[in-house]
Amino acid sequence: MTIEFHYLFLIASVTLASVSQILLKKGAMRKYPTFLRQYLNPWVIGGYFLLFFSVFLTNCGLRALSYLNAPVVESLGYVLVPVLSAFFLHEKMTLRKSVGIGCIVAGMIIFYI
Repeated sequence: MTIEFHYLFLIASVTLASVSQILLKKGAMRKYPTFLRQYLNPWVIGGYFLLFFSVFLTNCGLRALSYLNAPVVESLGYVLVPVLSAFFLHEKMTLRKSVGIGCIVAGMIIFYI
């Protein structure tokens, strides 16, 4: 029971890190009048806060799990970032991205079988 609970920590960590990347990307797409304002805006501050919290969740998740499981769960980020980019930033989901996502998901399934 506790092992499944710690997997949820890792999945939440990867999800937060992916959302953090989307926030940072959204902040980078805007133009700011000063160099300082470029880094002290809500998108960047929110993105780095989520990234910091993601590190905390990863630490909690890896307390009871083998370190061999971490890269497999971390690869979920390679699926979430393009999907979230397509949904929130309206980026195109190309055939190449879809095939890549399919390969990553297939690799995760094969690892756990």
